[in-house]
Amino acid sequence: MAERIESLKAAIIGGLCLMIAFLITTLVNSLVLAKYDEVFSSLRIDTLSLHSFVSAGIAVFCGLLFGVTYRYIIRSDKNFQLKAGGVLAFGLVRGLAQVDVMLCCSSSVLPLVVLAVESILWFGLAAYALDTAIQFGWIKPFKIE
Repeated sequence: MAERIESLKAAIIGGLCLMIAFLITTLVNSLVLAKYDEVFSSLRIDTLSLHSFVSAGIAVFCGLLFGVTYRYIIRSDKNFQLKAGGVLAFGLVRGLAQVDVMLCCSSSVLPLVVLAVESILWFGLAAYALDTAIQFGWIKPFKIE
């Protein structure tokens, strides 16, 4: 039961991090990139629309899954490649799926690059928060018995 509680705490931190990252990148995309350059107009998400709520929900759900999985990936190891591999796996899967969907709608490759890099940054932020939480003892790393 203790392991489940630690996994739940990791999931909550991962979900919160991705929610915050989603809000920040959505604001930057809508208020800065899309406003000043037409190439990025496909990145604009209208606030308080069904699309924005679904996108936010998906981001939070991805964060929950990442939090649990990342805790099991890193265990009590100090292996940087393991940590980076977990971040890249989640970030690339999410980012490349968005690229695949938007290829039919976008004539420019620049917004697609932004989405892919943005996804990797989201999970990097969540990994940093989870590493910090483990370092401070808020979450216990998964122990191999």
